[in-house]
Amino acid sequence: MTERFIELKSQQLVYYVSRFLRGRLAHSELHLFVWDTLEEWSQFQMRAGAPGSLREWVFWHLLHELEFWSAHSLRHNRQLRRNIQDCLCFLRGKGHCPLDCIGVRP
Repeated sequence: MTERFIELKSQQLVYYVSRFLRGRLAHSELHLFVWDTLEEWSQFQMRAGAPGSLREWVFWHLLHELEFWSAHSLRHNRQLRRNIQDCLCFLRGKGHCPLDCIGVRP
């Protein structure tokens, strides 16, 4: 059940973040997606802790980054954008797991 949730939400996350980075989605919409995802996650009877897979690890890491950094930083900080792109590539199944991801279940 957890794996299916992460799979579905990862696809949606890639879509939302990609649109945001291209300037086609407002930061407020991205923020709402993150919080809707967290609300859906709260419906599961899961304990907080280490993610069950690398994909889940990257997923939670990316959600944290999106909420931690400002819209300006997300759009204009080159290193941050590169890190986000690495996460997106991995979630798409086209790249390696970024080494600097520290994802934890909420």
